[in-house]
Parts: sequence; structure tokens; C-alpha cells
Amino acid sequence: MKTRITELFGIEYPIIQGGMHYVGFAELAAAVSNAGGLGTITGLTQKTPADLANEIARCRDMTDKPFAVNLTFLPTVSAPDYPGYVKAIIAGGVKVVETAGRNPEQVMPYLKDAGIKVIHKCTSVRHSLKAQKIGCDAVSVDGFECGGHPGEDDIPNMILLPRCADELEIPFVASGGMADARSLVAALAMGAEGMNMGTRFMAVREAPIHEKVKQAIVAATELDTRLVMRPLRNTERVLTNPAVERLLEKERTLGAALKFEDIIEEVAGIYPRVMIEGDMDAGAWSCGMVAGLIHDVPTCKELIDRIMAEAETMIRTRLAGMLPDAAAAAA
Repeated sequence: MKTRITELFGIEYPIIQGGMHYVGFAELAAAVSNAGGLGTITGLTQKTPADLANEIARCRDMTDKPFAVNLTFLPTVSAPDYPGYVKAIIAGGVKVVETAGRNPEQVMPYLKDAGIKVIHKCTSVRHSLKAQKIGCDAVSVDGFECGGHPGEDDIPNMILLPRCADELEIPFVASGGMADARSLVAALAMGAEGMNMGTRFMAVREAPIHEKVKQAIVAATELDTRLVMRPLRNTERVLTNPAVERLLEKERTLGAALKFEDIIEEVAGIYPRVMIEGDMDAGAWSCGMVAGLIHDVPTCKELIDRIMAEAETMIRTRLAGMLPDAAAAAA
């Protein structure tokens, strides 16, 4: 399948694995890329730029296909060594960077000078237009359904994707609620050039996370996520568990007086405990509503092959079959 995204990134299929904290290691990124998509290493999961350089080298040992590195710009008092991470990305020969969080304008000159393509995650039309203005090559449009941070506008993809198609000149992919061939075909119909999957790529064999996490996603329905930290305007969609319900009770009780310090026990340092140790009730961890569409744990190749085969059938047979054939139309 050829789209502007496959052409831009030099990949076979318009399927991207988004950056996910303590999930996007070299094993998963390489497996997605080897299966024809674009795998992504999560930069800030690596504690130092040197660690990221090693992870990029590990990924390069596992695939000769393009892969990306995610770099998330966080609002924090003690900022990570962003210049060091950028240097590691450039020195590692990475050709695609997925930026997220705050505006990546400060690093754009360095990435562009190195010939790196930049795709920025956006949750609104205005942020997408800003990404286009500062020179991003593409955007990943995150609808309200997504796991992680959906922004504060609450616009689902059935509205957000066509709006971005109306406004943008650069290509974009659909993110949030993406799981299968139906997701891909619908995203293409609404103007996207592909799709980005996060939660779906957590429930694959090669995802280097605890089996309990994968089974929790398979067992979940679309009703099992919650929005936390909304009073702090740092909304995150997470899978519910006792710690999450405890956090929400604090939000209800404290109301406008809520401070980050009040919920730090449920949100700080959670990911290693959940993803690596399998402590499912340690705290709040990102998960999309799309969990309701995930029913198995295939390999990356099985998943991507299935999506592409079903998408082709859907386009050629189901959708084309709804139209009169050429002869009937001519008559």
C-alpha cells in the first residue's frame, strides 16, 4: 500500500508503532519495522543519552529497516538532557523522530540539518497547524479515544481527522482507537495517510513487557479506562485498577485544591513496576479505549499481515461492491 506516509518514511505499510514509556525498546521497534511498519524506540525510557545510543545500536543489529525514536518534551523542573538525546539520535543514524509533548521547535534545526524526518503528536487542529508551521514533515493526530494524554479539547477522531484533512498540507496519521483493518481503512477514508497504534502494540509477543500487562489489555473492554489528572489540566487516559480509583476519589474529595503532590503515590515511578515487574495495581498506566477491540497477542508480523490483508479485502470487495460496476454505470 502506497501513501504519502509510506513514501516519506520509506516503509512498506502505513502503520506506525507509537512511542510508549517502558514499552518502546529495541525488540519491539525492530519487530514492527521488520514486519513492514515503522517501529519506535522511546527515548526518555533510556535514562541517559549513552543508554539511548546503546538502544539504537541494539535495534540496528535487529533490523536493516527504518525505525524511529520518540522524544517527548516534558514540562518539568529538572529537564532531561535533550541536547544529549538529540546528539545520540543523530549519531545513531536514525532517520525518523516522533516528537511529543511540548513544542519541539528548539530541536528542529538540528534534526533537519541531519536529514531527519519529524512527525509530531498533536491532539488538536491548532497544534497540528503549528507543527506544520515549524517544519514538521508529518503529524500524528491523537483523538480523545487515545491512551496517554488526549489533550483537553475532547475531540474524537471521527471529527478530528476530517478537520485536520481540511486544514493541513503535510500528511498525517490517525492515532487513538486504532487496532485493526477497520481502523486503517476508516482513517484513510477520513484523510489520514496511515495509522499509529500504541495500546495494540503492547499486546504483541515481541513487546518486552510483563505478560500480565498484555492479558489485562486483552481482558479489558472499552469501558475500562479512566481519565485522571483532569483537574491539573494534564489529563491522561489509563486502565482502571484500585490505585486509579483511589486517585479519582482524591480528585473528587480535594476538588480545586488538588495538587500533584496529592496523587504522586499513584502516578510517579509507576511504569517500571507495572511493565517490567507486572505489579498491575502499582498505579496509573496509559491504555486506550481500543483495548475493547484487542482479543489476542499475535506477533508483530501476524498482526500487520492480518491488518493489511483484511484492509485490502475491505477496500476491494466490501467498499467497491457497494458501487455499481462500470458497465452498469455507463448504461
